[in-house]
Amino acid sequence: MDVYDVIFIGSGPAGYVGAIRGAQLGARVCVIDYDEPGGTCGLRGCIPTKALIYYTKVYQILKNSEKYGINVIGEVKPDLSKMVEKKNVVVNNLIKGIHNLFKNNGIVFIKGKASFIDKNKLKVVKNDETIVEVTGKKIIICSGSVPVNIHTFPFKEDKIFSSDNALELKEIPESILIVGAGAIGSEFAFILNYLGTRVTIVEMLPHAVPMEDEDISKILEREFKKRKIKLFTGHKVEKVIEKEDGKFESLLHNREKILSDNILVSTGRAPNIKGLELSKIGVKLGNRGGILVNEKMETNVKGIYAAGDVIGGYMLAYVASKEGEVAIENALGKNKTMDYTAIPACTFTDPEIASVGLKEKEAIEKGIDINTGKFPFRILGKAQAIGEIAGEIKIVADKKSDKILGVHIIGPHATDLIHEAVIAIKAGITSKELAEAFHAHPTFSEGLMEAALDVHKIAIHIPRRE
Repeated sequence: MDVYDVIFIGSGPAGYVGAIRGAQLGARVCVIDYDEPGGTCGLRGCIPTKALIYYTKVYQILKNSEKYGINVIGEVKPDLSKMVEKKNVVVNNLIKGIHNLFKNNGIVFIKGKASFIDKNKLKVVKNDETIVEVTGKKIIICSGSVPVNIHTFPFKEDKIFSSDNALELKEIPESILIVGAGAIGSEFAFILNYLGTRVTIVEMLPHAVPMEDEDISKILEREFKKRKIKLFTGHKVEKVIEKEDGKFESLLHNREKILSDNILVSTGRAPNIKGLELSKIGVKLGNRGGILVNEKMETNVKGIYAAGDVIGGYMLAYVASKEGEVAIENALGKNKTMDYTAIPACTFTDPEIASVGLKEKEAIEKGIDINTGKFPFRILGKAQAIGEIAGEIKIVADKKSDKILGVHIIGPHATDLIHEAVIAIKAGITSKELAEAFHAHPTFSEGLMEAALDVHKIAIHIPRRE
């Protein structure tokens, strides 16, 4: 029987990145997954959704080409089947890329479902139903997460579905109810709205994208309204009835009724531990079902590590990758700890949203005296040139030290712009230092410079305040 230095259960961002780092460090590595490598991010999340977001935005640009001085002859129509086909090509290319990286690094990939026999041995039921046993000196659990299935919305093929299934829609719905206005729900709201679907969103909390700064949420809500996306905040769906014509009637807690052809449930994800038989080795779980780990990604069982969504933490691909690297380095005898400082959050709505650090409300609740600076995209020459003027950049800075505590952006290319802010917070840079750095013109990055100047109310391109 083969004995590996390290076995990874799961091949998402935590598993495949950790595996490659392990091979680079000289370890004999095996990766086990019931699906193709890439995890939720590569197969059903980050990458395929961004593909569809881009395709639908291209459709919108073509529909409105006259305002750019371009006349399109004939009707511009979306073809969802071809969009999904193109998205699948992108996903398959990424899968091939990871397989090639595994081969290049001498990593063994076994396709099947793994469960623990003991803390060094796994049973793997392969996809052809044959069973093999695999032994590892160390095992790192990176089995990811699954959509939360709420009893009010039992998933039903292509009628009531999660974001995992929304990517495989066969036809454009006439109307849809999206439950949850977080990142996933808000992104799909724009995709479907751009395809011509009547979109209604219900969110329990007071604002859309409730994890973002309130000012950012309000701007997104304004964009929803512009695009005729109906949003109910502070509401809960109590009951769903399927009518004889196949439509769904959703009853809100205030007795209001919403009629839709489909329902997308985007109320979060839960750690995926089903079938692992963790109880056989005594791995402890947290209150939310995630595997408990310390800052070295060690579980309570010696030689067993966990990383990524399965620990129930940030549930972000790029955080999972770092956790996978920390886990493998410690599994191979190094001494590395996970640093969660300055993690950016990105939502690919239109306009995009990105943030890092403290929100204004959080800083105030912590008792920190702050200054804030804001700069609207509509003042930027680049925004005017390309016709994308919605949004703003907001900086939260410590009043005493002037160190940047948080940056919140809604606007074009926000998800790219945020990384200057990540470095600023990580390095302890002040708003004055950020403002003094050269920012090329015309760029969206100039907005960061102007927002930093506005912390001290000296932004050049904002009219004087009385």
